[in-house]
Amino acid sequence: MFDSDKWQEIFATIKKNKLRTFLTALGVGWGIFMLVFLLGVGKGMENGVKREFAGESVNSIWVWRGKTTLPYKGLKPGREIFFTNEDYETAQNKMNNIDFIGVRNSLWGEFTINYKNKNGSFQVYGSNYNFFKLNGEKIINGRFINDLDMDEKRKIVVIGVRVKNILFGDKDPIGEYIEIKGVHFKVVGVFTRKGGNGRLEERIYMPFTTYQATFNPQKRIHLVGIAAKEGVPAKEVEDQIRTLLSDKYKFDPKDKQAIGINNNQEEYERTMGLFTGIAAIVWFVGLGTLAAGIVGVSSIMLIIVKERTKEIGIRKAIGATPWSIISLVLQESIFITSMAGYIGLLLGVGILELIRSLIEKVEMDGGEVSYFSRPEVNISVAITATLILVIAGALAGLFPAMRAANIKPIEALRAE
Repeated sequence: MFDSDKWQEIFATIKKNKLRTFLTALGVGWGIFMLVFLLGVGKGMENGVKREFAGESVNSIWVWRGKTTLPYKGLKPGREIFFTNEDYETAQNKMNNIDFIGVRNSLWGEFTINYKNKNGSFQVYGSNYNFFKLNGEKIINGRFINDLDMDEKRKIVVIGVRVKNILFGDKDPIGEYIEIKGVHFKVVGVFTRKGGNGRLEERIYMPFTTYQATFNPQKRIHLVGIAAKEGVPAKEVEDQIRTLLSDKYKFDPKDKQAIGINNNQEEYERTMGLFTGIAAIVWFVGLGTLAAGIVGVSSIMLIIVKERTKEIGIRKAIGATPWSIISLVLQESIFITSMAGYIGLLLGVGILELIRSLIEKVEMDGGEVSYFSRPEVNISVAITATLILVIAGALAGLFPAMRAANIKPIEALRAE
């Protein structure tokens, strides 16, 4: 039941000791602020790392060529391993635990990409459609490479946003032709790809078959991406492809340099585990700071009880129950901690929103903040922080309240 007299008494006490109340509440407010702010920053780092994956298939592995470093069955180390179309077909036919395979080759050397009187130097790749599904490119205008482009070895390209901006400006590039090493290719699509500070959008892709027919007569493959079937661990696919290739190219399966393999699933789980550890540390630091604030509130409540000993004795002498004394002290303690904590909560969320808006402004201007994006605090954290505030207030006032309730009227009346 709402008791206006009790609230007037609480506000009168706070008004009488403004500075002391402020300094005491500061500890609780700072504790909640630090907890919310650090959790938000941790979430921003997590979002930034996830953005670096940028839609990359998590349950996948990447395989690339290497050089043997161990002798194997009479063969000396130092042999270079090159993948060919035959490896791609063998993997597709023999591995029943994979969903699809993406391939990519890159054009090496110094050359300039020309469009009329404009030009620029960009990375040029040959790939199939599956590669985009693994790597995370998103089409924003036109289309991707399709099976018909592959079958007919069409001279078409899909370009990154930065390539489009440099060569075409505001003009729609779809249907226009660019020149690569003296060969003209028709632009059919524009893609975006987050991460890499925009460098991933300075790329040009053509059909893998077109690339091989035009620039790669040896039919080699530089990079292979393999997506595991749903429910199949990427490690299982990694072990199988290593065994398959070691049998064919005669290298020791333990030779990690013979071929390069990056397991996206392991890397992703390792990274997410790191952020779980960071969150635990943040909670530990935040709650520790909050605990210091609670001790401060409890101390000030003890002083208040001591100052009001005679008053409490008179109350009990005229019939006040112990619970009415306890509830008065608890109510004041919870009020101070709740208000201080709420201000700390609002301040933490406000600063996170400010950082978030600044990052969005940078991104709208074409920039990017590496490994940091959308700092935020989710609803479960806000609810938990609120519960912590109420519990903290009750704990801070409990001991002083019990002490006030145990004051004997006759001793209280003698107190100075």
